[in-house]
Formats: sequence, C-alpha cells, structure tokens
Amino acid sequence: MATSRTDPLTLEVVELIGTVVARYYEEYEQAAAQHSLTGAQARVLGLLSLEPVPMRKIAQKLKCEPSNVTGIVDRLESRGLVERRPDPADRRVKLAATTPEGRDTARRLRDSLDFAREPLGQLTEVERALLRDLLKRMLGEDMA
Repeated sequence: MATSRTDPLTLEVVELIGTVVARYYEEYEQAAAQHSLTGAQARVLGLLSLEPVPMRKIAQKLKCEPSNVTGIVDRLESRGLVERRPDPADRRVKLAATTPEGRDTARRLRDSLDFAREPLGQLTEVERALLRDLLKRMLGEDMA
C-alpha cells in the first residue's frame, strides 16, 4: 500500500528522523571538537579505523569530492592519526589507514557518543533489530 508524502503519519516520521539526525550530528561535532577534529575528519578517521580504504572509496562513502578527502587525510596524516600505503592488490592505488594513535582516537571518539547509544539502550534487542531492518529497507539495503 503506497503512502502519500502528505500523509500525517509520514510527515511525523520524517520530522522525527530529521530531529534524530540533527541531534546526532550536533553531538558528533561536539565529540569531534573534544579531540581537536572537525566532523569530517572524525568521520574519515572512524571509517578508516575499520579497515584501510582507497581514497576514492572514502569520497564515495562520504559523498564528497576526492579533493576534499585528500585535504582531510593530509591533516589527519600530519597529526600522526593516518598514513598512506600502497594497496597490496594494486600498487598504483593508495590506501589510507589509521595508525595505532588514530585507532585509539577513533575508539575514544566512538565511546564518547552517548546520544545514539543511550536511547537505543532503552529498546529491546528485538526492537533494535526491527529498527535496523526498517532503516536498511528504507535505504534499499533490505535483506531478501
């Protein structure tokens, strides 16, 4: 059953999502500043803490220009949080990767983000799984 974009329930859900996103970004920017990082630097550091990533993939993931990513990685590298290394699969490609200090900073940053964690902690595991699945579905990532 299709819903109208002007359906009151749809409008309420859109407003609530907007409020959650705005509060998350506000806290994220504050947490990043406590580590002398911009929000964009913190997002790149968090992404790289999972695994080394080619620069172009960082730009795709963050939906920004590759030149912006180069500047962000340059600043993180100058602080000793990130390093560039050749991709073992294709030595022409440069991977950005966290240093041990970068991984530690990313972990401390993640640990300081209470806004998202605390409200989610009030939901049961079943409710969190349902919310995750609904969000994935909204993003077109639903598991078939």
